[in-house]
Amino acid sequence: MIRDLKRVRNIGISAHIDSGKTTLTERILFYTDRIHKINEVRGKDGTGAVMDSMDLERERGITIASAATYCEWKKHNINLIDTPGHVDFTVEVERSLRVLDGVVLILCSVAGVQSQSITVDQQMKRYEVPCIAFVNKCDRSGANPAKVARQLKTKLGHNSVLMQLPIGVEDKHEGVVDLVAMKAYYFEGDHGEQVAVKDIPDNMLEAANEAREEMIDAASLFSEELTDAILEESDISEDLIKKAVRNGVMGRHITPVFLGSAYKNKAIQPLLDAVIDYLPSPLNIQNEAIDLDNNEESVILESDFDKPTVALAFKLEDGQYGQLTYIRVYQGCIAKGDTLVNTRDGKKIKAGRLIRMHASQMEDVEEIPAGHIGAMFGIDCASGDTFVSPVINYSMLAMHVMEPVISLSIVPKDNKAQINMSKALNRFTKEDPTFKTYVDHETGETIIQGMGELHLEVYVERMKREYKAEVTTGAPRVAYRETITQKALFNYTHKKQTGGAGQFGRVAGFLEPCEEEFEFVNKITGGRIPTQYIPACEKGFAGCMTKGPKLEFPVTGVRVTIDDGAFHAVDSSEMAFQAAARGAFLEGYMKARPVVKEPIMKVVIETPNEFQGSCMGLINQRRGIIQGSQEEGVMSVIESQVPLSEMFGFSTVLRSATQGKAQFTMEFSSYKQVPQSIAEEIIKQKQEENKA
Repeated sequence: MIRDLKRVRNIGISAHIDSGKTTLTERILFYTDRIHKINEVRGKDGTGAVMDSMDLERERGITIASAATYCEWKKHNINLIDTPGHVDFTVEVERSLRVLDGVVLILCSVAGVQSQSITVDQQMKRYEVPCIAFVNKCDRSGANPAKVARQLKTKLGHNSVLMQLPIGVEDKHEGVVDLVAMKAYYFEGDHGEQVAVKDIPDNMLEAANEAREEMIDAASLFSEELTDAILEESDISEDLIKKAVRNGVMGRHITPVFLGSAYKNKAIQPLLDAVIDYLPSPLNIQNEAIDLDNNEESVILESDFDKPTVALAFKLEDGQYGQLTYIRVYQGCIAKGDTLVNTRDGKKIKAGRLIRMHASQMEDVEEIPAGHIGAMFGIDCASGDTFVSPVINYSMLAMHVMEPVISLSIVPKDNKAQINMSKALNRFTKEDPTFKTYVDHETGETIIQGMGELHLEVYVERMKREYKAEVTTGAPRVAYRETITQKALFNYTHKKQTGGAGQFGRVAGFLEPCEEEFEFVNKITGGRIPTQYIPACEKGFAGCMTKGPKLEFPVTGVRVTIDDGAFHAVDSSEMAFQAAARGAFLEGYMKARPVVKEPIMKVVIETPNEFQGSCMGLINQRRGIIQGSQEEGVMSVIESQVPLSEMFGFSTVLRSATQGKAQFTMEFSSYKQVPQSIAEEIIKQKQEENKA
């Protein structure tokens, strides 16, 4: 690996779904001689793109997991990560941006700035990652790169500056005019590998001069030398412009816009030049850690090979040779045989096999120096762990992980499937922080949670393919509760006579609604029930709370008061009073007008203002109550309370209603009584289940 970090770039390719990220990455690998044949992103009939190594990715034509590779261009080392565009796999983008120094933001020249472009932009802001923009698909019908550059300003707030002009658009797209060199680039040969540099066509000269002036004006804000050159009206060199634009990109003050068509092999080489000219090297980025031995004080890390090592595990994969841990080394150097400490749990590990990734292929290396991305084998850790030399105790700040918004129940077909399903869930939850699983102790179902229906669908499919775990899925049952609505008396005698000592216990008192889940009040006087039997009575009543007599849902909000009773000197026992308490509860419960309660969720929707009405309509359709709505710039935030039973599939419906631009969060709020019509449906459903 190159040790001259000025010649290293760690970049990501990010964009809305179907903007051409994987296609562009494929071209980059071809022009840098990493691959010798271009594969297209397509289904089962083709080989699929190199970066889409998973069968599911090739079949669906989408990227599911981010893939890392590296290549060389003009004696520079480019570590490159291709990320998914679908919002369900947003954690893949999140963890990639956490470790990258720069990003190529791809936009479609027809669709422009789309919903996921906005999400990716917010993620770049969160990690303050500098970016350049590439307007792809200039050969498509309806292409308008100038409109897309304007949208970058109006929709994302970027100071976008065109660095190129297209020579023709749609089916007449032939190449680009470089406004820095003031030359026209055409791309010839079978795959556009021959770059022909020519003079700018006469009919474009005026437009090119105007665009160049605008570009120089924007860049001059970031270079005094360039400003002086403009004022003195002296010749402006290419290096001077590049230096000014690079300064602007580093501070995220300017976004240079490049144009082309990845599919038609146009203008990829100038984009590679731009990555080297404008995006930062590891030396230009300031990375911080916290010192766990010194009140978590912030520490600036240096890309120095001789300092103690600090590395971050940002992605895990279960490969055929064991767990593969992707790492970014920020300081020091990891060599084979080095001892490192995982600062999360203090465990020491030994660096065994070190590799560089090229999608699913691997190349063994002796060391991974600071500023580089690589991977280690056989290390037991979690995503987001920090590895350091034993002499320090630093921790990198973890990445932002969103809470899951949707859940499904999964049921294994047989015992073998159950074992394989457990292995699969164990691995997936370790690899993906947004994928969670638990067993609902009330329904006994295994529940999986994720970022969207496609997210969970992909994991269920992977369970079947990679682990041969045949499972069936269904909407999880809502965790309903039962409670009582009025006071009711009970007076129950438990009497059982068999050979020898019998069982006897009488318990009297009343049930009433309360705020707590369960409350037991002892008002026995005069020793009517001996003190040693009171805990048995409480235990008997408490045992009835787990399954209600009405619909077998857990009971909540009941206060039991006992104020009378009787015992027998020989036949009374703890067991007898427990049984008496159970009988007393059943007797009083049905008199106390029991009802069913359902979980109510606090749902917060963030949507562009134009879809505010549609979102409110969706909430009203779901028995929701809107509690407030406020506008924050171009976005609206709607707060509401909606029953959980109405929220299944909501993410898909919301995306359809808002062109994929809205998102929501959901958390438990309280339990409320179910309306009579819904209660009748639940009773009917329960009866059918019991019959089955």
